[in-house]
Amino acid sequence: MSETDPVHPTKARAAGPTDFTDPQLRWEMKRAAVWLGLAGLIVLTVFLAQPLLVIFGGLVFAAMIDGGARLLGRVLPLSRGWRVSIVILLAASFLIWTLTFAGTQLANQAAQLPALVESQANRVLDWLRSHGVRIDFAAVQAVTKEVVGGVGQVTHAVGGLIGGATTLFLILVLGIYISAEPRLYQRGVAWMFPISERGHFHATAAQMGKSLRRLMAGRMLGMALEGVLCWIALSIYGVPMAALLGLLTGILAFIPNIGAPISGLIMVMVGFSVDTSTGLYCIIVYFVLHTVDGNLVAPYIARKTVDLAPALVLGAQLIMGTLFGILGLALADPLVAMIKIALERHSARHEAEWHAAYPDGEDDDEEEGATA
Repeated sequence: MSETDPVHPTKARAAGPTDFTDPQLRWEMKRAAVWLGLAGLIVLTVFLAQPLLVIFGGLVFAAMIDGGARLLGRVLPLSRGWRVSIVILLAASFLIWTLTFAGTQLANQAAQLPALVESQANRVLDWLRSHGVRIDFAAVQAVTKEVVGGVGQVTHAVGGLIGGATTLFLILVLGIYISAEPRLYQRGVAWMFPISERGHFHATAAQMGKSLRRLMAGRMLGMALEGVLCWIALSIYGVPMAALLGLLTGILAFIPNIGAPISGLIMVMVGFSVDTSTGLYCIIVYFVLHTVDGNLVAPYIARKTVDLAPALVLGAQLIMGTLFGILGLALADPLVAMIKIALERHSARHEAEWHAAYPDGEDDDEEEGATA
C-alpha cells in the first residue's frame, strides 16, 4: 500500500498480534515480561561483569580521592574542587617520584628476585628429599615456575611494566571524574529508581560512601605503615632488596588475608638466601609487622567501618580472584562491605515497616493461629 492510499477502516480497527482483550491475559503477559526482563538483566550483568568491576574500582578510587579532599578540608579553607585537584596532584607526584628516583634501583632488584625465589624453592625441595620426603618434583617445578612468573609480573609492574595498564587507566579516569562531581552521578542513578525509593537510595549511598572512605583510609594507612616499617627494619639488618620488599609488602597489604602471607614468604626466602640468621630475622620482622597490623590497625579500621568476618572476606576473595583475577581479588573486600551495608539497610527498613504495621509485635497470621 502506498503512502497516498487510504487506510482501510476495518483494518485500522482490527486487533493486532500484540493486542490482548482478556484483562487476565494482559496481566500475565506483563508479569512474564518483567521476569524475562529480569532474566535478561542477570545475563547482561554476567557478560558485563568485568566492565562493572572496573566501574566499581573507579568508585573505590573516587572514595580515596574524596577522603583525601575531606581531610584537607579540615586544615585548608579551600573549595572542594581545589582540594580534589591537590590530592590528585600529590598522588601523581608520588608516583612520578617513585618511577623517576627509585625506579632504576627497584627495577634492578626486581630483575633479581624471581631467580632468587626459584633457587630458594629448589633448596627447600632438596632438603625435603634428603630427609626422606617423597615429592613429585615435576609437578612442584611446574608450580614453582608459575609462582616465579607471578612474582616476575609483580616486580615488572614495580619497575614500570604495568600489566593491565588499560584497566588501571580506566579506573583512574573514572575515579577522577566521579570524585569531581559525585552528586551529579548519584542523582543520575537515583533518577532510575521510583520516587518513593529515592530517599532510601540517597541515605544508603551516603552510608556506603562514608564507610568506603574510612575503609580505604585505613587500608592506605596500613599499607604505608607496613611498607615503611618493613623497609626500615630490613635496611637496618642489611637484608638485600629492602626497598623492593618494603614496597611489595605495602602493595600486597591492600589485599587482606592473602597479601600478607605472600609478602612474608618472599621476604623470608630472600633472608635465607643470605644466611640462616638473616632468614630468622626476616621471620621475626614479618610476625612483628603483622602483629601490629592485626592488633592495632585492623581492629581500628573494623570499628570505624564495616566489621567483616575474616572467613567471609577470604571466601569472597577466592571467588572474585578466580573469576576476575587480581582485580577481583583486590576489590573483593570493599565489594563485600558495600553489599553488607545495602542488605543491612534493606533489613532495617523492612523491620521498621513491620513494627509500624504491627506495633504489638504480632501479625494477622499469628493472631489467627492463636485464635484457632
